[in-house]
Amino acid sequence: MYRMELGPLAVMFLLVSHASVAHTQAKPKPTIRVTPQSSIYTGDTITLSCELQETTAWEFIFYKNYKWFQLLNSKQANSFKVTVNNAGEIVYQCRARSRNYFHYSSYYNNYYYYTEFSKPVKITVRERPQAVLSVSPQNWLTEGDSVTLSCEVTDSSTDWTFSWYTVVPYRDGVTQIKNTDYVKYVELLSDSSRGSGGSYTLSPSALHHTGVYVCRGERGEPAIYTHYSNTQPLWISDESPPVSLIISPSRTQHFTHESLSLSCEDQSNSTGWTVRRYTDSKRMLDCSWWGSVTGSTCSISFLSTSYTGVYWCESESGENSNPVNITVHDGDVILESSVHPVTEGHPLTLRCLYHNTNPSNLRADFYKDGSVVQNQTTGEMIIHKVSKSDEGFYHCKYPERGASLNSWISVRLSRPSGRSVGGAVGLILVFLFIVLLILMILLWYNKMKKEKQQKSNQESQSGHKPLQTGNEHLYAAVDQADTSGTDEAASGSSEAIYAQVIKKKKAKKNNGADAELDMNDVTYAEIRLKPMKKEKRAQEKTSVGDDTVYSELHQNMKYLDFQYVKERSSREPFYP
Repeated sequence: MYRMELGPLAVMFLLVSHASVAHTQAKPKPTIRVTPQSSIYTGDTITLSCELQETTAWEFIFYKNYKWFQLLNSKQANSFKVTVNNAGEIVYQCRARSRNYFHYSSYYNNYYYYTEFSKPVKITVRERPQAVLSVSPQNWLTEGDSVTLSCEVTDSSTDWTFSWYTVVPYRDGVTQIKNTDYVKYVELLSDSSRGSGGSYTLSPSALHHTGVYVCRGERGEPAIYTHYSNTQPLWISDESPPVSLIISPSRTQHFTHESLSLSCEDQSNSTGWTVRRYTDSKRMLDCSWWGSVTGSTCSISFLSTSYTGVYWCESESGENSNPVNITVHDGDVILESSVHPVTEGHPLTLRCLYHNTNPSNLRADFYKDGSVVQNQTTGEMIIHKVSKSDEGFYHCKYPERGASLNSWISVRLSRPSGRSVGGAVGLILVFLFIVLLILMILLWYNKMKKEKQQKSNQESQSGHKPLQTGNEHLYAAVDQADTSGTDEAASGSSEAIYAQVIKKKKAKKNNGADAELDMNDVTYAEIRLKPMKKEKRAQEKTSVGDDTVYSELHQNMKYLDFQYVKERSSREPFYP
């Protein structure tokens, strides 16, 4: 078979022909798309895509501010996502290229064919508003205190709503926050909505509120979010935590190069507890990241200043011990103070240590919240009865030797024991019983007194009889005078004396106060009989008692005349 071979001249001719054909055709021009293209803030993620109608296997090149930015080969898609971190204007472009292979002898010659540049697209990236978190009154609290976390936005807008988070160790489902210095993980609080107005108040605070808090604001539709705020820890101490963090050596300040042991101990068992810490790195880490774990004990063999932080015990169910602020100082002086909160009324001893020794010839000054509270002592300060006002930051200083760092001294209010509370409740119940008994006696006494008074009134009025004259109601009470000591008293005790009073009708006057009187008024009269002298003859007394005797009684009263008094024996009936 005859094979024709092309010489160098023929090959050159073919290449020139191919190039001329390529140049005579119009180059395709892709289109770049940016999504979203407006309302973009730092930290947002945007999508860049380069679209071309030709179906040739293209590679796409993206340009940012007219500089090569990203290359996507033919095996990749024509779009990708990018996070914008800087505020300002950004111009994006793209173009595509294809690769052609020409075989010459046993060599491959690579040749790229480029499309035109796309039309540039410019976006404006604005600085994302920053949320700022603050705490009032302070970060260190005793259970029962009130504390408020406040979230504000540096942006001038006021229609922000806020969400609240706590920093947690890494696990599936938590949100990651990236920073130039660290990465932390946060979890939305279950009651975050109650702080949507910008204030999240804990009143009263409890041990389980211990943690590190973060907030974030949002507004508009679609929502615009602020940066996550700075962190704010809340360290809350309880009188009876479910577990205690035991520190050895037992102090909150330590020198560098020392060893340290931290153990979680409770009354029942010490299993299931983990020692955790929160340091200046803003990360919450278990002991396995920075120490040696043996059961519920965490050991550190060589301390450095990076170990300064807050340490506590935590269970899988979320129970906490009281937090302890441990400070590692690379200086010559540290303050030895109580690890746990001091109960009000108990003594507190502070010591100023110099290289783990306490020379007697050195005199130390002690400070509370930056002010001197005691100076020129032998290196020890004693508060015999601690009060809530003694709570604060303390440090000590050896002149010309150096000063310690601050340590927070927490004072909790004294609470009565269960036995004292029971005794107080018993005394209160006894007191209430006595008061109730006295009230019942007084009520019974008043009731008996009223009944006796009513009975006495009824007995004193048992001789009253109604007397009527026409349409007037007249009452007369006739009492027999005391005749004790006489013979008649003995014989007349069985007799009753009645009196009948007849009122004359008088002419009605037309003037003065008398004109206002009505003849229908009710009038009462009481007639008492004076004791009578003893008659000489008993026969006359008997005859008088059997007869009806009329006597006329006149009483000069303004509105009443007594005309007749009729005395009858008890043997006669009385008809009023």
